[in-house]
Amino acid sequence: MTTPQADVAVIGGTGFYRFLDDAREVDVATPYGAPSAPIALGSVSGRSVAFLPRHGPHHEFPPHVINYRANLWALASLGVRQVLAPCAVGGLGDAVAPGDLVVPDQLVDRTSGRVQTFVETGAVHVPFADPYCPGLSAALAADPAVSAGGTVVVVEGPRFSTRAESRWFADAGWSLVNMTGHPEAVLARELRLCYASLALVTDMDAGADTGEGVGQEEVFALFRANLDRLGGLLTDTIARLPDPTGCGCSAWADGIDLTYEIP
Repeated sequence: MTTPQADVAVIGGTGFYRFLDDAREVDVATPYGAPSAPIALGSVSGRSVAFLPRHGPHHEFPPHVINYRANLWALASLGVRQVLAPCAVGGLGDAVAPGDLVVPDQLVDRTSGRVQTFVETGAVHVPFADPYCPGLSAALAADPAVSAGGTVVVVEGPRFSTRAESRWFADAGWSLVNMTGHPEAVLARELRLCYASLALVTDMDAGADTGEGVGQEEVFALFRANLDRLGGLLTDTIARLPDPTGCGCSAWADGIDLTYEIP
């Protein structure tokens, strides 16, 4: 029996554990272990779509122990070429507010200890100056409710930032803070996949204002309250995704002898 295929993937973030109606699930084995959950396969806006909950179907995996390599490899093995990655973020300044949707265009890695590459031997240096696919980002930002641009700083977690850290990030000019955006984005690039993030601002991070700082319950509650909104936006976006053929997210590896397997 041939494994079902998909050409678009959605990786669900905190609280986003289902997306597809009448989905069928497939277990995918990878050289890097098991992905966060079986992959759900279905159809959205006439496109074949795979859905994977980043943290597992019941939020089993905190951000620092997610098997990012297995997740991306599993999706690529099903034929996925474009990945939409909704996530929860904290806001770092007056440019954003809780409930805002943002498509970031830059990323700063402040994680530690995560396996962040498929490269285990040889010389393969992936270009990453622009970490997100411009075509996918434009498709997401075509919705008037979505803002385009901004830098997300990815922290190790699972703790939230101290007030001093949050102010440091804001002073650096970064607008969003998150725990899962890296290494997910760079692994997608290494697998020659188009990848873009859709960030839902769930709170203002600790240093952005006075008060008690951010808490888990408010983050989860705001994300839950926006699930229908996110689902509708992703459905509309999938209908207008560009053809990935020739995109630099894949073309960067043309003529390069990669030292790792791309399924």
